[in-house]
Formats: sequence, C-alpha cells, structure tokens
Amino acid sequence: MATDEIAELQRVFLSRLDTLSHILDAGEKHLPDFDAAMQERLAPDMLPLGAQVAFACNQPRGLSQWLAGNAVENLPPEVDSAQLARSYIRQTRELVAGITAGDGKLDEVKRIGLGPGRYCELPARQYISDYLLPNLYFHITTAYAILRKLGVPLGKADYMSFLAPHIKLEGAA
Repeated sequence: MATDEIAELQRVFLSRLDTLSHILDAGEKHLPDFDAAMQERLAPDMLPLGAQVAFACNQPRGLSQWLAGNAVENLPPEVDSAQLARSYIRQTRELVAGITAGDGKLDEVKRIGLGPGRYCELPARQYISDYLLPNLYFHITTAYAILRKLGVPLGKADYMSFLAPHIKLEGAA
C-alpha cells in the first residue's frame, strides 16, 4: 500500500486523468468526427490533440514506472483515434492505481531526459513539483484549448471538475 505522499500523488493523478477523460467526452459529444480532431493543433509548431493526450499520460505513467523500479517507457505520440486516447488514459490509470512504493522513494534522485544530449537530475519531490506536474497540466490545458478552438463548449468548471465533490452552496443546510 502506498504511503501518505504517494497516496496523495495517486489521488491527484487519477483525478486529473479523469479531467482529461471528461474533456475528451465533451469533444466526442460535440464534434462529428472526433478521430479527425486528434490531428488538430493550436499552432503549426505544436503537437496535435492526440499527442497532448499521450504526453499528459506519460507524466504519471513515467513516475509510476520509476517508482516501481522499472524503465520508463513513454507512450508514442501518434494518437489517431479516440479509442487509442482512451486506452492510454485507462492504462495510465491502472499504473497509477498500482503504485506501491513508500514515501522514501521520493528522497531519491530522478534523472530527466530533456532532449538529445540534455538532462537534469533532481530529487524526486522536486522533479514532481518542478517538472512532472507542470507538464501534466500543460498537456491537459493544451488538449482543453484545442477542443475549445474547435468549438467544444468547455469551461473552467470542466477543467476543474475534480473540485466538484467539494463545492458547497452558501446558505445550504
């Protein structure tokens, strides 16, 4: 069983993967050819929606693999269907749910590849806060923005859907 810090990471990762899934649900409801939308981009030099899903999944997926002592194997960014995007999210959820490492693993140093010939080494907690979580949010936000650009009626409440269970109404008993 995961310990406190790891359990909190699992909660965050699972709820953010649920957000990503929710955003894709909205896209599927409103776009007649959602598979074609997987190739849409915000800008010509940015990766398409499908790659944003893969990269969002790669963040918690890679940490899960590293915590288990396994080599990190990223998902390929060539996502051409909603079915493949959903399978990536499902596989990632399974990896995250299966984390059993103790919090002591977070004291270890994590090497991060930053492209050909470049890397950095950070304590795992700093890797999570300074690299992994910003990347996770970047790719989920970019997926959200691509779908907004395509006219999908998404709002901040969709992006922040993980807060829904905590919302209270003023004056409610």
